[in-house]
Amino acid sequence: MSEKKTYFVSDVHLGAPALNNNNEREQLFVQWLDKAASDAGEIYLLGDIFDFWYEYRKVAPRGFVRTLGKIAEITDSGIPVHYFTGNHDLWIYDYLPKELNIVLHREPIVTNINSKTFLLGHGDGLDPNEKGYLMLKRLFTSKTAQFLFSSLHPNLAFWVGHKWAKHSRLSKGTGPEVSKGPEFESCVTFAKNKLLQQHIDYFIFGHRHILLEEEIAPKSKVFILGEWINYFSYAVFDGQNVELKKFNNQGL
Repeated sequence: MSEKKTYFVSDVHLGAPALNNNNEREQLFVQWLDKAASDAGEIYLLGDIFDFWYEYRKVAPRGFVRTLGKIAEITDSGIPVHYFTGNHDLWIYDYLPKELNIVLHREPIVTNINSKTFLLGHGDGLDPNEKGYLMLKRLFTSKTAQFLFSSLHPNLAFWVGHKWAKHSRLSKGTGPEVSKGPEFESCVTFAKNKLLQQHIDYFIFGHRHILLEEEIAPKSKVFILGEWINYFSYAVFDGQNVELKKFNNQGL
């Protein structure tokens, strides 16, 4: 069994306008990062760590000092931190990679960890039938839209961004989300189709705010990581198996 572990977390939604405990959640997340770093070989942040993020060439969002400092400390120690953009923080450019030395991913990746094959991604946009969302994502990732948004004064831009974020799923309630079943989850359908092309041991996604562990074929599982609003959940790979866990300040 590998001495070093691999950690996966998503959907922390730091700074969410719909929540009133952002400081406490950030402090707990920093504690998680600190404890994970004690035996981590790599850490994967699978998107929506921030509820809204936009950076200008000379301006970055206010706040998150503890989180950013802890990530910088971890990468400075030699532990790779991978960051996948989600639908709330897709406007990350070069600030975090340069300042924190993170490895930035904008699309799902297939990677090998200790002889196991992983497919990792935020989990949004996997259903080709979600045409409205896919069109919206194409708009938000277009150079034209980014240029127009960057022409706004930062105070106005962040006001617009936080207004938009506030009308996300969190505005409909902050209680735990419940899945209708694996057969209704687009990431499960996506994973099953992917298996027709190549074997993947573990699919790990965020985005859906539910906890799910589903075996879709012999030696192939899908995990959805939950969130840090109700579950404070994450996954850990010990070199052989992936396990979903919940964090408290007593330990991992």
